[in-house]
Amino acid sequence: MASEAHGAEEGGLVFHPMDQFIIKPLFGGDTIHWYTPTNATLWMALAVVAVIAMMVIGTRRRAIVPSRSQSIGELAYGFIYKMVEDVAGKDAVKFFPYIMTLFMFIVFANFLGLIPMSFTTTSHFAVTVVLALLVFLTVTVVGFVKNGAGFLGLFWVSSAPLALRPILAVIELISYFVRPVSHSIRLAGNVMAGHAVIKVFAGFAAIAVVSPVSVLAITAMYGLEVLVAFIQAYVFTILTCVYLKDALHPSH
Repeated sequence: MASEAHGAEEGGLVFHPMDQFIIKPLFGGDTIHWYTPTNATLWMALAVVAVIAMMVIGTRRRAIVPSRSQSIGELAYGFIYKMVEDVAGKDAVKFFPYIMTLFMFIVFANFLGLIPMSFTTTSHFAVTVVLALLVFLTVTVVGFVKNGAGFLGLFWVSSAPLALRPILAVIELISYFVRPVSHSIRLAGNVMAGHAVIKVFAGFAAIAVVSPVSVLAITAMYGLEVLVAFIQAYVFTILTCVYLKDALHPSH
């Protein structure tokens, strides 16, 4: 077994698809403190800069015949505004800036992660869990502020038989607190899986026999990842709207 592993290393067959997710200090060294600038810090900052460039600088002229950046910005604005209004209701429009910011940050972080040699910040639970917890805390606070104790009606299924209501209330309560877990894992898991698969196919590209198949597989997976980058941002955002709707209108 040891000789096989040694032979694999000499033949270049050993690759580590998860190495691309390792967080490293930007300026060398191995120790990471809370204040240490890392590759994750850099690419999150680049995502913020890209959002600002698109939504502020790209739309500053507000021309009647829009530029490409203005057209994309206006499409994104209209797309998210309609989503918030349709899913959560007109009274949720006041939360549109927050939801729009979430969508734009996630979609840009996802697309920047598709650049070769880049770092995908949304593949880390440390990032997606924070985003999901912010949504969870926001909708919970909004629910109690707007409805008071009436927010607890979200967990009481009044249409069910009386004997089943306490059991369903426990299930609904557990489901509610699991939301940030599923919300964060869905995004990070899908992004991480796609990048890992591409890395695996890239490892086989060095083998002449399977190289053409590997290159085709990488191309197909990359195209799929472009689609996933948008879809996962959309899913995260629309679930945020669904949770906000529950906070604003908690009754079953």
